[in-house]
Amino acid sequence: MKPFRILLAAVASLFFMASSLAHANEIETRTVQFAQGKSSAAIKGSLKGDQTIDYTLRARAGQTMSVKLATTNGANYFNVLPPGSNDEALFVGSSGGNEWTGALPADGEYKVRVYLMRSAARRNETANYTLTVGITGATKAADLGQAPASDAKLRGTPYHASGPLPCRMGNEKPSECQFGVIRGKPGNAEVHITPPGGLKRVLTFMGDKVTTNRGEKVKAVKQGYDWSVEVNDYEHYTIPEAVISGG
Repeated sequence: MKPFRILLAAVASLFFMASSLAHANEIETRTVQFAQGKSSAAIKGSLKGDQTIDYTLRARAGQTMSVKLATTNGANYFNVLPPGSNDEALFVGSSGGNEWTGALPADGEYKVRVYLMRSAARRNETANYTLTVGITGATKAADLGQAPASDAKLRGTPYHASGPLPCRMGNEKPSECQFGVIRGKPGNAEVHITPPGGLKRVLTFMGDKVTTNRGEKVKAVKQGYDWSVEVNDYEHYTIPEAVISGG
């Protein structure tokens, strides 16, 4: 009986591999195009059953991508895949929700994969959706100017430095946020911050002016060797001057 069981297991394994390959081959690819002068696009679409669509667009390391999915089906989500990946994702919608903003780690073509959860796909359900995709940061990065040649980037990242910094959300207790910084000429920098809870924030320092990647209300005061930055009267960050200027 053992040889027969082994044969059944081998056949089942081959069937699973063939099914996976067939599913991968069914993924439809569509290119995202921004209108002239725009940095985002809203795309209307629909899915049925196990249909999957990859929306592709090119971006550079250090830019910020934002994605939002408004859908008629609660089992409809998106993943964000980095250049060269067919399955490993930067963001997984089924666990993270239908809105995401994040700094991009590498140059290349990104995929925003829109799909139905397997249970809904088996029932051959339909989803009508609007997918909004945006890329920001290109102009800002160019405006930062050239960082000193001695300010080397961390291997495999667009950042000159990374680590924790003090932060607080609303009336919560002070905490630590992770950051990565892209420096330009002295006094100019983009600080990419990831507070607890999944929020993504990009602060751009241009001399004595501080702005956000989405144009929100900002209060920024330099106190001694630290910047105290408040966004929308809710997000509070303490950013040492050494993060901006190095040293």
